[in-house]
Amino acid sequence: MRVAIITESFPPDVNGVAHCVLRIAELLTSYGHHPLVIAPRPPRERWEEKGPQEEPGATGPQEEPGATGPQEEPGATGPQRGRGAKGSREESGDGHEREGVRGVRGGTSFSFPVVRVPAVPLPGYPSFRLGLPSRQIRAALIRHRAEVVHLASPVVLGAHGATVARRLGLPIVAVYQTDLPSYARAYRLGRAGEAFAWRWLRGIHNGAARTLAPSTVTATGLLGQGIGNVWLWGRGVDTRRFDPAKRSQDIRATLAPGGELIAGYVGRLATEKRVESLAGITALDGVRLVIVGAGPAEAMLRQHVPDAVFLGERRGEELAAIYASLDVFVHSGPYETFGQTLQEAAASGLPVVAPAAGGPLDLVADGVTGYLVPPSDPGAFTAAVARLAADPAMRAAFGAAGRRKVLGRSWPALTEELIGHYAAVLGAARGTKEPRGTKESRRTKESRRTKESRGTKESRGTKDPKGTKDPKGTKESKGSKGSRSAKVTT
Repeated sequence: MRVAIITESFPPDVNGVAHCVLRIAELLTSYGHHPLVIAPRPPRERWEEKGPQEEPGATGPQEEPGATGPQEEPGATGPQRGRGAKGSREESGDGHEREGVRGVRGGTSFSFPVVRVPAVPLPGYPSFRLGLPSRQIRAALIRHRAEVVHLASPVVLGAHGATVARRLGLPIVAVYQTDLPSYARAYRLGRAGEAFAWRWLRGIHNGAARTLAPSTVTATGLLGQGIGNVWLWGRGVDTRRFDPAKRSQDIRATLAPGGELIAGYVGRLATEKRVESLAGITALDGVRLVIVGAGPAEAMLRQHVPDAVFLGERRGEELAAIYASLDVFVHSGPYETFGQTLQEAAASGLPVVAPAAGGPLDLVADGVTGYLVPPSDPGAFTAAVARLAADPAMRAAFGAAGRRKVLGRSWPALTEELIGHYAAVLGAARGTKEPRGTKESRRTKESRRTKESRGTKESRGTKDPKGTKDPKGTKESKGSKGSRSAKVTT
């Protein structure tokens, strides 16, 4: 299958969108498909000096020093080492250029073609760049002979890509990942800004054959705003990288020399993350708050939470060791459509404290793998951490349960599910049950034969926590061979 992925973010950016697109493209290539990535062009100095980034948990849309390339999962080819020097390009067999970049492992190139389009810094967040509409997109889709277009968190570049795809008669799968209306609220753009964001998103997503939402709350919210054809599709996590066995006494001694319990936040430092809500944790006796990440709110947070330990951006094996060396993971952002760092923390064997809103409602089983607290109550975050700090046995039980919960959420499983969505929309566009040349993989067939819970066909990557009900009216589409995602109908 020939897939064009048009994304608002891609390495060297470090965030959930960039990471997801990279892993999906790697795995599609390893399965014999032909992905093309169309992404904003980063500043030249960033692209030349940084290798591909892979950890969304580290920090948002900034690159990080000391990059190592993405880690492979079973069956994935991952980025291939190339001969090019920094910033070099090599011609691929399909007429596209593959970008070469320099990481700490030497010359590296992606195993799939990448087309970069002009981009400008986002006002107020200059390290993140907005891709601009470009004639390159139409030319790239035609040259690639794309059969399906995948829009990754479409806003500006994705909106233009959707228009081009429709004019070319290509079916579209749109992946909703960024809660733009809530960001408009967080940045005080008013009701008019929030309403405009919803109108813009409706225009994009209602032109797609399917919209894939990462959590039940997000999916039902999209339906409530007039967006149709919404399906659940989660995210994978690398449970080999994020592992409790990587706990480091040296890291613990550095972060908490007095032997304190370590509560940690990992993610972007931006207004919408509300990290200042964690300030009360620093007042707890015997507890050290560690903040990993960077972003435009960092200076404000250093003033507001002066007793916290700020580590800046971390990723790769260093990030994995930091996760495993924490005692409690705490996340404060109330606008998460999913919450990838929560999965990474759970894989690392940590109890998780998170707001009872958005994606965390699917990821945290309250009282089983951690605690869900009122999003607007800073004291509730402090109280939950205090409760866990006082009960080592509870921390251990929650951490073990959390890791068990994510062990089946691999990127290969989620990629195969995504291929099922591609096949379904392509088949519908061609008027067939299954498009020619898109036979299911053996693992996809096996996954479809897996016994499913009564009343809903759940995504392996979005299985609900104990006690959380599926949204009313979820059902599996007849044309969705190879995909076990639930379609949300009401």
